[in-house]
This record gives sequence, structure tokens and C-alpha cells, in this order.
Amino acid sequence: MYLKKLKIKDLELENNLILAPMAGVTDLPFRKICKEFGPGLVCTEMVSSKAIYHDDTKTKLLMNTDGEKRPISMQIFGSDEETMSYASKYVSKIADIVDINMGCPAPKVVKNGDGSKLLLDIEKAEKVIKAVVKNSTKPVTLKIRKGWDCNNIVAIEFAQMAEKAGVSAITIHGRTRTEMYSGKVDLDIIKKVKESVKIPVIGNGDIVDEESALKMFEYTGVNGIMIGRGTFGNPWIFERIKYYLETGEKLPLVTNEEKLRVIKKQIQLELDNKPEVTAIREIRKHIAWYTKNMPNSSEFRCEINKIEDKEQLMEIVEDYFLKVSVSMNWWSKSTSYISPSF
Repeated sequence: MYLKKLKIKDLELENNLILAPMAGVTDLPFRKICKEFGPGLVCTEMVSSKAIYHDDTKTKLLMNTDGEKRPISMQIFGSDEETMSYASKYVSKIADIVDINMGCPAPKVVKNGDGSKLLLDIEKAEKVIKAVVKNSTKPVTLKIRKGWDCNNIVAIEFAQMAEKAGVSAITIHGRTRTEMYSGKVDLDIIKKVKESVKIPVIGNGDIVDEESALKMFEYTGVNGIMIGRGTFGNPWIFERIKYYLETGEKLPLVTNEEKLRVIKKQIQLELDNKPEVTAIREIRKHIAWYTKNMPNSSEFRCEINKIEDKEQLMEIVEDYFLKVSVSMNWWSKSTSYISPSF
């Protein structure tokens, strides 16, 4: 009922589950891993329009889509019409969707008037959106928050403006900028945004499992959902939500063998795409997320955070999972509880 194809202008997605753009997280390797589990769309890390305009080398690496399964959404941010126009043209040649970020709460972004700071200046935001739409050959989408703070809740007004300006879909995160990621997502504002426009609305915030995904669909009536922090160490979330929405049942818990397989694959993807030291430093946080709440995971994280050699990293990861497996097998055969220790 809720899982279905999603059409954004002339682009049809296989389903309406979307990987959110997240700085420092949704690089090419992680997007490829997530794609294995079936989201209808993945989004790149957000990229600066000014950096694209000035031909920044590091930014070009963020836009790498080599060997990636389509479709791909590429998110740009900025508040200058000229650089956003240029970035829109540039990104249109690479991605299937050009996404505008007007929701990022990061201080280093908003201090320059970008991201969620534009929620305080709807006229300026409209000019930027129109410039992007005019210069894009691909559908343009917009990601916003419900407002800057509790005194500036502008999501409905913003969504209606964006629709008139030519945006093909809107993603709304149900928190203000000042809330950052604290408290609970406001489903009521997402529902009101959905009711206020005719273009597709995608709900975002606090989707961490099957039940929260269903609740977002049921309560708000959104056309699709975007999953961000719920993917940390859990790319299987797309597969699990799809199965739950289709059958009303849950898949078995992910095994440690499967976790190890995915970790090793992601390590190799990182090494294939980046210099060794950079790749290892990038993958550390992902390994920490994958192993959260596993036996002795805090000690394991401390150990991997000191490693900068690929062979050593792979060896320690495999050794950790072997020890976990041994301890769990012993526990399953034991008739009394003893805390696993190694």
C-alpha cells in the first residue's frame, strides 16, 4: 500500500525509499553498499556551489559516481545565484536529480547564509531556486526543515513557493534549525506540507526501523521517505522496510556473518576510491556503527581508531568477529549465563 514507485517529474524511481544526503557519510562506497539493499534513490554528500564554480579538486571527488547504479541525486548548497546556476548546469551532466539544500543546520554552513539560513529569507531562497531550475536539465528537488526556530515555522509557505518556482519534489525534515537533531520529529508539519502542495513530498526524520517508517507514511501521507541516521551501520534498513511494508512481517535480524561481509566490502570500496590512509580514516566510523552494542565493541573501536594500515585493519576486524562468534557459540551451548569476555 505504501511502498510504490515514485515519479519525480519525468524520472520514475523503482520505489519511494531514499537514502539521505549526509556530509562525511554518503560517499560513493557507502552509496554502493546501500544500493545493494534496494533504495529507490541515493543522494550524494552535499557539495558547495562555490567549490564547483572554482573547480575545487576535493569537491570533484565528492561528486564521483564511477560504477554507481542509477538513479543518483546530487545535492548542492549555496545562496549565490551565479554559483548555484553554474553548479546546477554542472551537476545536471552527472546526476539524475539536482537537489537543493536549504535545511542543513551546521554552523559552518549557516554562517555563510547557506543551508537552513535561507529559511529566514524566502525571497532570496526563491531567486536561488529559480536560478537552479532554469539552468538544470534534470528534475530539481528541495530539502528543507520546518523552519529556523519555533518563532519561524515556514515550511508550508516555503513548499508552496518552491512548487511555483519549478521544484519537482520537496523533502522536509520535521525539526527546526535550532533543534538540530534533538527531540522528536514533528510529523504534523510534514503532514501539513504534504497537504499544501501537489508535487511529491518526502518525509524525513527519526526513521530508524520498520515501525517508524510505517508511521511516517500512515500519519503524514507522504509520497516517500528519506532515511538518514537510521542507515548508520544499518544499510539493511531499506531491505527490511521494503519487506515489512509488503508483508507486515519482519526479516530475521542481520547476522554477524552478514555484518562482516558488508564491512569487508565497504573497506575494499573505500580503498578502491581513496588513498589508503584517507580510506581507513573514513571507514573507521562506519565500522564503529556496524559493531555498536556488540560484545566489547568499545574496546574494539579504540583499537581500530589507531590503525592506518589496510592489512592490519582487515585482520583486526576479522579477528574481532571470530571472537564474537566463538563467544556466542559457547554461550548458546551453556546452561547458565556468563557474560562473553575476550
